[in-house]
Amino acid sequence: MSNISNTFRALQSPNFRIFITGQAISRIGTWMERTAVSWVVYEMTHSTFMLGLTLFMSQIPSFIFSIYGGIVADRFNRHRVVMITQIASMLQAGLLAVLVLTGYAEVWSIIAITTLLGIINAFDVPARQTLVHQLVDKPEDISNAVALNSSVVNIARLAGPALSGLVLSTLGAGICFSINALSYLAVILSLVFLKLQPQIIKPKKQSNFNEIKEGFSYLKNHPLLAPLTLYLSVISLLVLPYNTLLPEFAKEVFHGGAATFGSISSCIGCGALVGTIFLASLKDERKQSMVLITNAFLLGVSLIVFGFAKQLNLALFIATISGFSALTQSTICLSIIQTRSDPDMRGRMISLFAMALFGTLPIGSLLIGWLSHLIGSSFTVMIQGVISILIAASFFKVFKNAKDTHRQLAKNGS
Repeated sequence: MSNISNTFRALQSPNFRIFITGQAISRIGTWMERTAVSWVVYEMTHSTFMLGLTLFMSQIPSFIFSIYGGIVADRFNRHRVVMITQIASMLQAGLLAVLVLTGYAEVWSIIAITTLLGIINAFDVPARQTLVHQLVDKPEDISNAVALNSSVVNIARLAGPALSGLVLSTLGAGICFSINALSYLAVILSLVFLKLQPQIIKPKKQSNFNEIKEGFSYLKNHPLLAPLTLYLSVISLLVLPYNTLLPEFAKEVFHGGAATFGSISSCIGCGALVGTIFLASLKDERKQSMVLITNAFLLGVSLIVFGFAKQLNLALFIATISGFSALTQSTICLSIIQTRSDPDMRGRMISLFAMALFGTLPIGSLLIGWLSHLIGSSFTVMIQGVISILIAASFFKVFKNAKDTHRQLAKNGS
C-alpha cells in the first residue's frame, strides 16, 4: 500500500488533481488529432517525405520561439499564460475541424494549421511545466508530479490513437478534429477552478536578449544539464522520429488501414504509460541518468527487431517495448531539469529543453522521411536502432562524470 501511495503522492495536492484531470481529457483529444493528421496527410500524398515535412512544420516553431516562451514563463503570470495558450489551441483545432468537415482541407492548409499549433506550444510548454511547482504542495513531490503528468500524456497516447483509428474508419477525420477542439474545454475549466498562491514575479532588469544570453550561459556551465541537453538533442534528432514512419508500416508492411495505425500507436502509448508509472515509483532520483542510458539501449534493440518484424502481433509487442523506452527519455530529462535548475532559471531551462527536443525532432523527421524514401522504412528503423545503442554507449561515461561533478559542487556549496 505504501508503494502505491508513493507512486501517486503528488495527487495529494488538490490543485494538481484538478489540473491533471483536465489535462487527461484534453490530451486524449490532442493525440486523436495527431494521429488523424498523420493519416490524412499520408492518404493524400502516399509520401513518407510529406509525413516528415508535416511533423517538421508542427515542431520547428518550438525550436524558434521556445526561448521566448521561457522568458514569458519566468516573467509573467504562468496561470494566465497557460489559459491563453489553451484557448488558442482550442481555436486552432476548431479551424482544422471546419476545414476538413467542409471539404476545403488540402495538404498545405493542414500543414499551416499544425504550424500554428507549434507556435502556440512554444509558449505553452514552458509555462505549463513551470506551473507544476505552484500546483504541488510539497517541493519534494515535483519529480513525482512530472512523472504523473507524463503518465497522463501516455494514457492519452494509448487511448487517443485507438479512438482516432476507430473514428477515422467510421466517421472521418473531421470528427476527430472536432472532438479535440471540444476536449480543450476540460483543461480550460480546470484552470478556472485552481486556487493558487500568488506567483512571485521579479521585476525585469535586463533586455530579452540579455536574458537569453543568461539562460545559455547558465546551461553551458551546469555540469549535469549541459550534457543532458546534448544527449536529448542527439537522440531526438536520430532516434525518436522513428514514429514518423508508422503510417507506412501500417499500410505497406502490415497491409492494414487507419485502425492498424491506431493499434501500433496505442501500443507505443501503452509502453510509455508503463514507463512513466515506473518513473513515478522510482524513489532514488540519483538513478535517473542510468535509467536513461539503459532505456536508450533497450530502445535500440526494440527498433532493430521492429524493422525485421513482418507479423503484426510481433510488431505490436515490440512497439510496446519501444514506447516504454522512448517516451521515458523526455520524461527523465524534464524531471532532472525541473529539480536541478534554479527557480529563476527554470522557465528558460525548460524552454531550452523544448528547443532541444522540438528543434531536433522535426529535422530528424525530415531526415528519416528522406532516408526511408531511399532505402525503405524497415532498414531506416533498424539503422535508428543501431544509432540508439551507440548513443547509450557514448553517454554512459559522460553522465557518470557529470553526476560526480554536480554532487561535488553541491557539497562544496553547502
